[in-house]
Amino acid sequence: MSNNDALQQQLKTWLTAVGHKDVAAFRSLYDATSSKLFGFALRILVKRELAEDVLQESFISIWNNAAGYQTSLSAPMTWMTTIVRNKAFDLLRRADHAVEIDADTFDKDVMAALESTDPTPLEALQLTDDAKGLARCLARLEGLHRQAIALAYYHDLSHREIADQMKLPMGTVKTWIRRGLERLRQCLTKLDTQLDHKLEQA
Repeated sequence: MSNNDALQQQLKTWLTAVGHKDVAAFRSLYDATSSKLFGFALRILVKRELAEDVLQESFISIWNNAAGYQTSLSAPMTWMTTIVRNKAFDLLRRADHAVEIDADTFDKDVMAALESTDPTPLEALQLTDDAKGLARCLARLEGLHRQAIALAYYHDLSHREIADQMKLPMGTVKTWIRRGLERLRQCLTKLDTQLDHKLEQA
């Protein structure tokens, strides 16, 4: 059995025990997974204090819902990461919570996530030239256009929610996103052309 298989089996054992309100198992589960889950929340929320709040809420939910976890439906980390993701998006959507994103900082985090060789919590993010190209093209957009697209595609907010968060007319948000996506398309097309040219010269 590989180390990863052994870990997955251990996580399943702990989750089953947590479902029976085993405090010691819950502490072991927290110690083994909290750093990865915090990192995942941080990539969505950017701000450490928000990620910390979401992590705490997520583990409360894990404690309360572990009895319903079914090993046949999903791996432990997948199940827990989904809880963190949902809690993070709930936080972003709360009417009394204004999301403040520094576009430059956000883009650095996005690029770091795309270029990182470290495994993600879901161990599913595969680095590709297209991903790196997208990160570079995102960095070239105007700040507010970049932020609108980030909220739409990284935070999964609707045009109305983005307009509320950025305190702008919805028509403006739609225009910015449309123009930003068009510029992204042009940028990616240019990168593809440059790559083809390099391949022809090789």
